[in-house]
Amino acid sequence: MKGMLKLVSLLIRGYQRFISPLLPRSCRFYPTCSEYARQAIAKHGWKGLWLAMKRIGRCHPWHPGGIDPVP
Repeated sequence: MKGMLKLVSLLIRGYQRFISPLLPRSCRFYPTCSEYARQAIAKHGWKGLWLAMKRIGRCHPWHPGGIDPVP
């Protein structure tokens, strides 16, 4: 199971390094949603993946955003 989380973290890191720089900045939160996901998975494991999915679900134009650290 830890291997799956490591793979997800690697995919997120790849997104941050290769895809995100090509896109305009649009995340309403700090840290960005991808960085939040990486930190949450590192800190909480599978629960962190769930926290990241909830956070990504809140990232839309009608949400005010702001500072939202990993609990």
